Amino acid sequence: MSRDWKNSLFGCFNDFTTCLITWFVPCYTFGKNAENVGESCIMCALAYFVPFLNCWATTHIRGKIREQRGIQGSCINDLLLHLFCDACALCQEAQEVNAPGGLSISRE
Repeated sequence: MSRDWKNSLFGCFNDFTTCLITWFVPCYTFGKNAENVGESCIMCALAYFVPFLNCWATTHIRGKIREQRGIQGSCINDLLLHLFCDACALCQEAQEVNAPGGLSISRE
């Protein structure tokens, strides 16, 4: 069953703290999003600084969030969102994984 994101792409200000952190330190938000879907926070945060690798990494993590939450979308859409509206996409993902009933995965 497909569903939509809990917050719209431009719903950044629904969580102003996340919005500010993402604007000034996007690698932190990306790392925390990655950690919430079972990936390494540090490795993903560092990958955010490497050209082309960051495109793959952000697309991959958004895809994992969509897959685990049953959200409709596509890999191409994920890539385009991160290329042209990265901060908004990171905020939307953070709000999704941090929402009540979100994906919080404990570390082993």
